[in-house]
Amino acid sequence: MLMLVCPYCGVTAEETEFAPGGEAHLSRVGPDGSDEAFEAYLFARANPKGVHLERWRHAYGCGKWFLAARCTATLEVFGTYPAQSKGPPPAVLDRIADRRGAGAAARVGRGAPDAS
Repeated sequence: MLMLVCPYCGVTAEETEFAPGGEAHLSRVGPDGSDEAFEAYLFARANPKGVHLERWRHAYGCGKWFLAARCTATLEVFGTYPAQSKGPPPAVLDRIADRRGAGAAARVGRGAPDAS
């Protein structure tokens, strides 16, 4: 079971109190984008085994969206941060580096999936 901390209200709760929202930090396709680019935005996801950045909503709490860094293989949560962030904060990247190595943190920081 995942234990997540809402970065807005500070509540620590099981994943059942939250609603998953898919992959974080996706680049949206504008009106000038091609059909292929829009299809990729809608349906193509990294789905890595390893460190992954995801969107979550505190459904049974404050209702706000936030982002989480976690390992899809072990369910370890490295940290949560506000949804408006352009990328994971240094504290989350440091925790990933401590637990999975600097290479994993660098891949996640660039938005690339982690293969570890």
